[in-house]
Amino acid sequence: MPATVYVIGHKNPDTDSVVAATAYAALKRAQGYSNVRAARAGAVNPQTEYIFDRFGVPLPEFVPDLVPKVGYYLNEEPAVLDAATPLWEALQRMETSPRQIMAIVDRAGTYRGLFYHSAFAKNMLAKVNPRRKAVITTSIRHLVDTIKAQPLTGDHDDTLFNARIVVASLSAERFREYINAEPAHNKVVLVGDREEVMRCAIEAGVKAIIITNGFVPSKEIVRFATEHNVALLISSYDTSSTSLLALYSTPVLSVADASIPPVSIRETIRKAKTEIAASPARAIPVTDDAGKVVGLLTEGDLIREPNIELILVDHHEFSQAVEGVQNYRILEVIDHHRLGTFSTPYPITFINRVVGSTSTIVTTMYRETKTPLDRDIASLLLCGILSDTLVLQSATTTDTDHEAADYLASITDLSITELGRDIMHSASRAVGMPIDQMLAMDRKEYDVMGKKLSVSQIEITGAQELLARAPEVLEGLARLRRETGAYLAALMATDITRLESMLYVDADKDLYPFIGYPKHQPGVYILRDILSRKKQLMPALTEMIKAAVG
Repeated sequence: MPATVYVIGHKNPDTDSVVAATAYAALKRAQGYSNVRAARAGAVNPQTEYIFDRFGVPLPEFVPDLVPKVGYYLNEEPAVLDAATPLWEALQRMETSPRQIMAIVDRAGTYRGLFYHSAFAKNMLAKVNPRRKAVITTSIRHLVDTIKAQPLTGDHDDTLFNARIVVASLSAERFREYINAEPAHNKVVLVGDREEVMRCAIEAGVKAIIITNGFVPSKEIVRFATEHNVALLISSYDTSSTSLLALYSTPVLSVADASIPPVSIRETIRKAKTEIAASPARAIPVTDDAGKVVGLLTEGDLIREPNIELILVDHHEFSQAVEGVQNYRILEVIDHHRLGTFSTPYPITFINRVVGSTSTIVTTMYRETKTPLDRDIASLLLCGILSDTLVLQSATTTDTDHEAADYLASITDLSITELGRDIMHSASRAVGMPIDQMLAMDRKEYDVMGKKLSVSQIEITGAQELLARAPEVLEGLARLRRETGAYLAALMATDITRLESMLYVDADKDLYPFIGYPKHQPGVYILRDILSRKKQLMPALTEMIKAAVG
């Protein structure tokens, strides 16, 4: 089966990241790539939630991490057997199975055991041990189906019972003594054309009589069996073959290995490796959240490529990507940020353009490929551009952003001014969120001269409400810095009405003397005319850190 391709943005996604993933996945599907799905690597902020709700578009699938999991290594539909399947049929089906191992499920699809050759051999030997009388679990229906018998009497239901297989090789007199020596209610007698022996067996109350070599008994025997509720079956095989097939009529579950526990499709591959090593079959069944079998994982599967591939949008540095991204093949990157340390062992499509929004790049790709734009997707793309460029006022805004926004506004009949106002107003709701959630919303990590930096950004419509929470914000930044081991943790609060920002900082004490912004209060700085984290704040912070540690 083809791999699933996730189009996914960075951790702590902003609106542009989520919109770009959604729109680019739709573009790929429109081009015939049906296995492409949009994803997001974190919870969305209030602005993104408002935009998707407004235009009635479902949010992309939430993928909290890409740590290798069992489900990513399942490459084919599972080979399963119903627990009641006769053993003979199960063996025939296993011979055509490429893995020679099958999962056994009940009628609800719930896992019951594994069927493989060594388990079958071990359990079957226990049933046909010559030192004790053979007892097998079977039913009249299983016997009929396995032997391909012609039933003459009985209801032929599938009620299971523990059957004793008896071959009537004795004389009629000796057979009568033998069959009456102990209760016969569970005995299945195999006999040829000897009606006297049949009558003895019926009188003794056996469960069933299988007449071999295709012999058809007299009407009197049929009537006598009917009166005593004894199943009478005709086998076209000889006694030896019929005896063997009768043993193989037992349900496959009775000779399976029920000791191998299943693993969840969400379990990590690291844990699954341990389970496979402990499994006698060197394989483990895989179940979904409902307990249904969805696959079989073997040692061979672990050396294959996972069935997940990636397209990264709005980022390309692994430090900003969802955890575990390095374990998968990256097919494409669509981004508008500075180039960092990024490499792949194979050529990929890498598109990085100097524009203010990844949504601008995706819009351009729709137009370049002459792919029709659905109105809802076009509306999302316009929101993505306006969000990432602060309604085309950020220092990162280019003529290409303006042209793309005008084009999208014209085909959606939306007003850039009115839509921009609604978007910015929805973003300001972040001010009232819990501090840790606020700092995680649009947080990015950077590395400057070996120092880790954590810089979050939110949009506000006035500075006073957040300034009133300054002690909480600074305490949250200090906590974040301790948890991440960062040299600096900062929150850039951009006032979209005054077109300036406030910077809340918790950092190593050596840095503070080099922070060149006007101080509003301890740990809080005024960033006049600064709106862009990427183009304005980060270059300045980089210079400050170089001065502090140089």
